[in-house]
Amino acid sequence: MSKRITPTANDLAMLQTEFHVSRESIEVLQIYVDLLAEWQKKTNLVSNSSLNDIWKRHICDSIQCKSIFPNKLNWLDIGTGAGFPGLVLSILSRNEPGFVMNLVESNNKKCAFLRKVIRETGVRANVTTSRIESVAKQYSNTEVVTARALSSLDNLLMLTQSWFDSGAAGLFLKGRDYAQELEKCRGSWEFDLLVHNSRIEENSVLLEIQNLKKLDI
Repeated sequence: MSKRITPTANDLAMLQTEFHVSRESIEVLQIYVDLLAEWQKKTNLVSNSSLNDIWKRHICDSIQCKSIFPNKLNWLDIGTGAGFPGLVLSILSRNEPGFVMNLVESNNKKCAFLRKVIRETGVRANVTTSRIESVAKQYSNTEVVTARALSSLDNLLMLTQSWFDSGAAGLFLKGRDYAQELEKCRGSWEFDLLVHNSRIEENSVLLEIQNLKKLDI
């Protein structure tokens, strides 16, 4: 049996002190981590190099999204993969009346994993096995669209434009090259932007985008 991946003392301090995650929620997150470690043996859910640091690299990184939109109830996580940030946010919000998380992922094995976590944790989340382009007209009540390590910003804006048109905000987790990605959108897109520095990874950011408009070129 492989060693259980539990949060370190530093991880716990960050979860409890910086993000105010309850002990009960940490216990549910542990169920998620245990399942991920088990499934990782047969399905590539995260990079093996990040597995032992999963609490900081993936869990805490995802939790940041909640503090930016603490009162939003209808979320959509596209290209969700192993469930970051979508499943983490579902666990944190599992006791909030009206909270809904829709997860879109095209990989069948990853979707099977997501559904297993949802059953084991009892969170309110829905999984759609589909390419993002195929669900552009669904989830019209979405308030926040999230994506993490999925695609370039320009491509993300094209994929999510229909939800912006319906009034949603975008929250995209990006690495150190985010400024270059923003520059490539210049002249093609117009939007309101807030750049939130990551509290987890130096030089990483969360891009909060609203009022998106495609410019005629």
